[in-house]
Amino acid sequence: MSIRQPYVRPIKTSWWLKNTFYIKYMIREGSSIATVIYSLVLLTGLFRLAQGPATFANWLHAMQSPVAIIFHLIALVWVLYHSVTWFELAPKAADIWLGGKRLADSVIIKAMYGLLIVVSVIVLAIVAI
Repeated sequence: MSIRQPYVRPIKTSWWLKNTFYIKYMIREGSSIATVIYSLVLLTGLFRLAQGPATFANWLHAMQSPVAIIFHLIALVWVLYHSVTWFELAPKAADIWLGGKRLADSVIIKAMYGLLIVVSVIVLAIVAI
């Protein structure tokens, strides 16, 4: 009696480089790492603020260094890419029907950008006060 071995199809580590869809997917998933790191930096600032004015001033001074500014610019690009691709995916996740007809993808995307603008203006108004 022979022992059968299951067939295991070899997969190269560069499998995702052969299809544009997978390349965009992997870049989007990678951008979430930058988003997490940036969130941790902002959370650190919040903790420093809770520790007192002197500690927060030190954190603010550290955030004004050229390395921190470059990091923030790179993080901004990653977060914007992540947000734009997230908004493009929203219609696939939100299957909204009105009056027996499916809401167009463009309407959902425009509504999300509109909501983003409204929330941003509200936050800026609160911060400016």
